[in-house]
Amino acid sequence: MRRGSLNREGFELQYCIKGQGYPIVVVGSSVYYPRLFAKALYEKFTFIFLDHRGFVKPISALREVDCTLEDILDDIEAARQHLQLKEFAILGHSGHAFMALGYAKKYPQYVQRVILLNTAPTNSQERQQESFSFFNKTASKERKAQFEKEIAFLEQDIKQDPERRFVHMCIRMGAHSFYDYAFDGLYLWEDVNTNMKIIDYLWGDAFAKLNLIDSLHNVTKPVFIGLGRYDYLVAPVSLWDSVDENNNVKKVIFEYSGHNPMLEEPEVFYKELVQWMSEKL
Repeated sequence: MRRGSLNREGFELQYCIKGQGYPIVVVGSSVYYPRLFAKALYEKFTFIFLDHRGFVKPISALREVDCTLEDILDDIEAARQHLQLKEFAILGHSGHAFMALGYAKKYPQYVQRVILLNTAPTNSQERQQESFSFFNKTASKERKAQFEKEIAFLEQDIKQDPERRFVHMCIRMGAHSFYDYAFDGLYLWEDVNTNMKIIDYLWGDAFAKLNLIDSLHNVTKPVFIGLGRYDYLVAPVSLWDSVDENNNVKKVIFEYSGHNPMLEEPEVFYKELVQWMSEKL
């Protein structure tokens, strides 16, 4: 494992490089995401885990302009130049799928493949409400009970540590996130920094105005879309039905996973990703 950083307008973006083989840039947190992938994948690919501005310590004077999605995309490009990458696959999980696809469209000359995992096509309020309704209609009584038990602590968590509001929400919504609804994901978030002003803007505004299915219409590179059957955060998987018509898109539904199939079904995830990555461009 190798770590480094680059400074972008006062934001100290960390990166973590792990593995060997064809490079896959993973946008998100360089602390959180290395914990999700199985060791076997590091023997096939070089993963480059890259922070974005929402996962670094807040700078003292944050301007509104520091919150744009375009800045995030240009940060990724600066990291590419810093690491001297000529071609690679880019991976975006959850909300980071919007960043990954956005970069692939802005800098297509460097991206050979696009991997979008566990995301909804949009993060609009309407879609979020649709996901909650799906949970209420289809989740088991035991799963709902676990959710009610955990979510009751969220207000207290936020009051004690408001700058980690995003982390607290992710932890307390485990019943929406994992096939094993009692799974304790607290360890995944240890030492993960959050910058809530930027996260609020990206997830609440920028991603709500975008639609990944619409964005895919002009993408000719191979695209892998991975979804968890029990991922209630971005449910239902039928939101992605229309992409089956795209010849360059491979959609895989992981039947015993929630929001993190690379962690929950590592062997199946390995098989599907390696097979797709080995296909000729």
